[in-house]
Amino acid sequence: MNKLFPGSNLNNKLTTMLFSILFTTIFLWSGISFALDVNISKHVSYVDIDYKDNIIRVQRIQDGHHILQGGFSKTSRNCPPFCIQPMSVAPGVKTVGELEVVDFIDKDVRQKSGIIIDARTSGWHKKGTIPGSINIPFTVFTMDETDAELVEAMKSLGVKQKSTSSDDDSFWSWASDDDKNSNWDFSNAKDLVLWCNGMWCGQSPRAIKSLLKHGYPADKINYFRGGMQTWLILGLTVVKP
Repeated sequence: MNKLFPGSNLNNKLTTMLFSILFTTIFLWSGISFALDVNISKHVSYVDIDYKDNIIRVQRIQDGHHILQGGFSKTSRNCPPFCIQPMSVAPGVKTVGELEVVDFIDKDVRQKSGIIIDARTSGWHKKGTIPGSINIPFTVFTMDETDAELVEAMKSLGVKQKSTSSDDDSFWSWASDDDKNSNWDFSNAKDLVLWCNGMWCGQSPRAIKSLLKHGYPADKINYFRGGMQTWLILGLTVVKP
């Protein structure tokens, strides 16, 4: 018989208590020891975003020895078409970096006041995309304003076609609009971030220029020039749609 803890019931209770204390201690200690070593910024370790009914955590790869593999590890591609893009894609359009994109996902996309657009063709999109992005290939924005696919895409951005019917109240709004050349109503247009494969990719710049031709307000458009290239270089989360 155990002289320190005589009696089986007492032994069981003390053993259970000791294991409970030990487990709690380990749990509290692990909460500190497993803090991320590779953060997004000094004050941001990660952001969570609801993506296709799943909560996706956007953070950086924690393996300090991780290196880029595959096509995005290449340094050179034939130009044209893969030419280096300018820092400024168009007047009034803001060029943003990774921290601004993470903040946009965390705030604007989460609050549904903004949309991040993967402007690449569907084949690229299916290989992996930035969490929270919707795929609208740049070719859609080059379509005629009467094309149903463009109309649907613009609708998803909060933009609708103006009515030209004289018995519709919206006609007078259209007639008095400062932008008489645009057949779109941008009064509820969302803030956008458009991106593609990187600083060597012309897909998102073409999408932006097409949006501007349709009359989309330049101050509501942001260009993530680094795109997938720099997103992967920084080890940030990628999801397959």
